[in-house]
Amino acid sequence: MLAIAAAVVFGVYLLLDLLDTNLGAPDLFNFPTMASLGLLLLALYLAGVGSGPRAGSGSGSGRRFYGRRPGRG
Repeated sequence: MLAIAAAVVFGVYLLLDLLDTNLGAPDLFNFPTMASLGLLLLALYLAGVGSGPRAGSGSGSGRRFYGRRPGRG
């Protein structure tokens, strides 16, 4: 999810740069700020923050086999 947010940040900045607009806040939408925000989101994603719920024991997740299990002969 954070990688998608980083892609959105970079995409919005790219559009603002291509359209040559600053939305009335040149200090907020400049390259260092947007690059820092995007790289922060990517770093958090790579660190595993916000990756969703983990599959633990007893959580009811995983494959269920009803009847014969495949590959058991």
